[in-house]
Amino acid sequence: MANTVSLMLAFFITITISFPFLSHAISSCNGPCRTLDDCSGQLICITSKCNDDPDVGTHICSNANPAPGGGGCQSSGTLTCGGNSYKKYKCSPPVTSSTKALLTLNDFSKGGDGGAPSESDERWHEKTERVVALSTGWYNGGSRCGRNIRINASNGRSVVVKVVDECDSENGCDADHAGQPPCRNNIVDGSDAVWDALGLNKGRGVVDVSWSMA
Repeated sequence: MANTVSLMLAFFITITISFPFLSHAISSCNGPCRTLDDCSGQLICITSKCNDDPDVGTHICSNANPAPGGGGCQSSGTLTCGGNSYKKYKCSPPVTSSTKALLTLNDFSKGGDGGAPSESDERWHEKTERVVALSTGWYNGGSRCGRNIRINASNGRSVVVKVVDECDSENGCDADHAGQPPCRNNIVDGSDAVWDALGLNKGRGVVDVSWSMA
């Protein structure tokens, strides 16, 4: 009987080590996760790793994570608001035939998330329209205004969308930005229709995608 108990205990320990999510341990920045409950504090589970929650605006992992994007794109400074410090960027990662990005959710309609009409056409856009905003570097002074890009999700689905606004990576925390902090420099901010076309769960708030000019 004692041998049986010992074998069962050894089996449980092996399984827990091999599959750490079974232990229900609370993970910190960059720690492994499968559900929101696996991450400590205000962190959120993004692509199986605990990270800052963009909806809450936390920057707990800012020192633990490298600056997003790379490609020689360095922060142009910081902006402090609401007791938090946010990095500012004038640039974004280089655009390639498959540019990695984070897809976030935005309401471009009147009274939505932007605080003002879309910069490209000075219009509001309904949730049913497939439109996006790009981080400052990718927006490139409006050079991509009104142009189409193709977004590819990891589930194999893709969608062609129109660029109508800038996701400001330099400014924020004011009325013009609806009180929101600066965007990261690798953001494609999509409408409900974009998320629906890609078959993505909007409750996740942010997912890894890639994009290219259409």
